Amino acid sequence: MSSVPVMFGSMVFDDREMKARLSAKVYNSLKKTIDEGESLDGKVADAVAIAMKDWALEKGATHFTHWFQPLTGVTAEKHDSFISPSPDGGVIMEFSGKELIKGEPDASSFPSGGIRATFEARGYTAWDPTSYAFIKDKTLCIPTAFCSYSGEALDKKTPLLRSMEALNKQALRILKLFGHKDIKYVRTSVGPEQEYFLVDREMYNQRPDLIFTGRTLFGAKPPKGQELDDHYFGVIKPRVQAYMNDLNEELWKLGVLAKTEHNEVAPAQHELAPIYATTNIATDHNQLTMEIMQKVAQKHGLVCLLHEKPFAGVNGSGKHNNWSMATDTGVNLLTPGETPYENAQFLLFLVAVIQAVDEYQTLLRLSVATAGNDHRLGANEAPPAIISMFLGDELSAVLDAIEKDQPYTGTEKTEMKLGVHVLPRFFRDTTDRNRTSPFAFTGNKFEFRSLGSSNSIACANIMLNTAVAESLKQYADELEKAEDFETAVHALVRRVLLDHSRVIFNGNGYDDSWIVEAEKRGLANLKTTPDAMPELLTEKNRTLLMSHGVMSETEINSRYEIMLENYCKTVNIEAMTMVDMARKMILPAVESYTAELSEALQTKKAAVPEAGCGYEKKKIVKLSGLMEAIDGAVDALEAEVLKLKDAADITEAACLIRDAVLPKMAALRLPCDEAETMTAKKAWPYPVYSDLLFGVK
Repeated sequence: MSSVPVMFGSMVFDDREMKARLSAKVYNSLKKTIDEGESLDGKVADAVAIAMKDWALEKGATHFTHWFQPLTGVTAEKHDSFISPSPDGGVIMEFSGKELIKGEPDASSFPSGGIRATFEARGYTAWDPTSYAFIKDKTLCIPTAFCSYSGEALDKKTPLLRSMEALNKQALRILKLFGHKDIKYVRTSVGPEQEYFLVDREMYNQRPDLIFTGRTLFGAKPPKGQELDDHYFGVIKPRVQAYMNDLNEELWKLGVLAKTEHNEVAPAQHELAPIYATTNIATDHNQLTMEIMQKVAQKHGLVCLLHEKPFAGVNGSGKHNNWSMATDTGVNLLTPGETPYENAQFLLFLVAVIQAVDEYQTLLRLSVATAGNDHRLGANEAPPAIISMFLGDELSAVLDAIEKDQPYTGTEKTEMKLGVHVLPRFFRDTTDRNRTSPFAFTGNKFEFRSLGSSNSIACANIMLNTAVAESLKQYADELEKAEDFETAVHALVRRVLLDHSRVIFNGNGYDDSWIVEAEKRGLANLKTTPDAMPELLTEKNRTLLMSHGVMSETEINSRYEIMLENYCKTVNIEAMTMVDMARKMILPAVESYTAELSEALQTKKAAVPEAGCGYEKKKIVKLSGLMEAIDGAVDALEAEVLKLKDAADITEAACLIRDAVLPKMAALRLPCDEAETMTAKKAWPYPVYSDLLFGVK
């Protein structure tokens, strides 16, 4: 028998362990807290803490930590050992319910957007019983929420849990109207596909830009990139396969449902996709996945790059957020069934999503806005910055019939005949896929394709959950008063489609004509982070988040500050890294190589006075001109970065970066990359794209 079932979840204090180690009374009480949101009893917490500690000690753990997700983009943990002094001079291993429920990390050293002053240090972590504890590096990790002394959320988990509760509350109201009295809760589920690059560690260590920023700031296009499409789904190289095997095992031990692995489009690019999990657990698992990816890579002499655009000229990396809603009875609310036109419940939840995406498109756009993702969105490798929805032919035809109040005649399934008798026949899906759409319906879920590979999926799902909750609230308010429920549902679905069909687009999102068409439809085109982030502060978006209790006004303001500050800091680090590399590595290398050419020219002239020296002279002149261009571009970039100190606020600084710093960075890169193509490889100071993209065998 395979060892995978035994291995899976072996380092997780999951339902199997809880059922085996807790009394029936404690277990049932805890399950009510997890499944139905009931308050946690203190005595239950004590019993769980003892069982959790005993299990962790058996697994070799010596410490515990409250594992949380501050607004840094990565996870945080402070380790405490289980030891406590005993009267005989030894130690005993203790862990209490109080320690399980609450921790007190320093809140002043994490991003707070002005919520906490430096001298106001106290913050709290609170156990999230809906996400299983796990063991990592001999430490019991307890997933927690993180808040300030005054109660504001300083993390990504708390608003996410609030948004899930908001959607659950409104979805239950709708389902009750359809006669479902037995459903206790509705959960959103997510399966986040994770793209990444693998490069050789020795080469990585020679590139300051990769070390400091996670992406290459310089690099000429190699002779071969992804033109032949031969890497996508290609045979996985042995070194990469060994990495993937180890990665799967480590993830499976932690209960992460790693399912699919393959080569992606760009050389050195790969993807891992898990099976769906409840959204908050999927968020925890994705954070773990990114961490474990990087740790396992080190063991194989590799580095895992999670930046959205680590290499120019080839595809960047995204994270497709496959989102759906399901009941505790196992019903996926986005499953059309055999006759979607007649399935009123499905259609109501479908139009709720359509309305949510249309009305709150700017919230969805800003939820994926980062400095890294700005390099990717809108390029012909990722969805455009315009948020639209793809529904496919059949579903669009159904909705069109409803909108026109006409009968839907349906479409016959087409049998696929491949012209070879030995090959099986099968029916073609009633809709194609659309990889250019930011928000695509793919059978029983929506795929939000705009997320960047390094992002937490929390923010996107916070906005999506809350926007859909608002649609459902409006519908419940209306339908609960209806005299004829069926007639009211039909009228509501039709009205919503008439009001919000502008967001549905099944065509090519890469085509320039779509940008023109989207503008005519009134859809927003927020191309960069500084363009998108102010939308968080609009009255409409603030009202949405506050009315559902997902974020307070203070929390909204803080996130605006934090996200723009992170944008500014990220680009500032990139700019200063470019200045440093250009002055200390590129210019000296070009100068040295030019001097070498000059010396060779003089030697050649002395040895053979009549020989032609056009090649050397031409190259020396060209390289000398490039050195002057690089030197001037470095000075110009540094001057723009210095101006940031005089910006009145973070909004002005972000706009300066967008309008002045980034163009100057691009201007510096051009002569540097050209110089690379003219300099002997042995003289160039760091590995080039050919080495990095094709160096892992």
